[in-house]
This record gives sequence, structure tokens and C-alpha cells, in this order.
Amino acid sequence: MTPDLTKTDLTKTDPTTTGAASSGVPAGDRAPRRGGFASATVPRHLARGAIGFGALVGSLVLFRAVGPTGLLLAPIGLVALRGCPMCWAVGLVETVSAGRLRRSCAEGSCTLRRT
Repeated sequence: MTPDLTKTDLTKTDPTTTGAASSGVPAGDRAPRRGGFASATVPRHLARGAIGFGALVGSLVLFRAVGPTGLLLAPIGLVALRGCPMCWAVGLVETVSAGRLRRSCAEGSCTLRRT
């Protein structure tokens, strides 16, 4: 039996709903939280990707031309991508989906709805 992903049990601790009672704002009415890899906007995330992938490719090309000093661009690329290229891809999905789903809670159960 698979769990229903649109409903959650309010008795479990959820980091996105803790503090909702103390702030006076219902959990479904607050702005959505972004994931750890998301950017503020899609163009900004794509620019970070261009810088990151460009620096990684540049470090490999320069490695053949100037030797190990060419690898100095690799850390810049990894910082721009916030880790590995997969981390950047996860961040792209988080950035695109941010704000498209809203959680609303009533009578002890929560549901996800599209905005």
C-alpha cells in the first residue's frame, strides 16, 4: 500500500509547518519555501549554470594547455553550481516548481493544490 502524498498527518513534525501557530499565519497562506539548491529566478539559475559549466569545461581545456594550474577554475565552477552538476539540475527543478503548489490544512489533514 503506497501512502497518499497529498495528505499529511499533522501529528508528525514537519519543518515547513513548525512555527505557523506562533506566527499567526496559517501554513497554507505562507510563501513557499525554496529548496537548498533553488535560485530566486530561473534566469539567475541558468546564468549560474552557464558560469559553472563554463568554468568546469574551461578548467579541463586549460589543463591540457597550461597543466595543473588550469584546474584552478574547477572550484569556481563547483561553487557556481552549488556542488556537482546534479545539484544544479535539482536546483533548476526546485526553482521552476517554486510557488506552483500550495498546502492547505483543515481538520487535521493537509492537501496540496495548484496555484
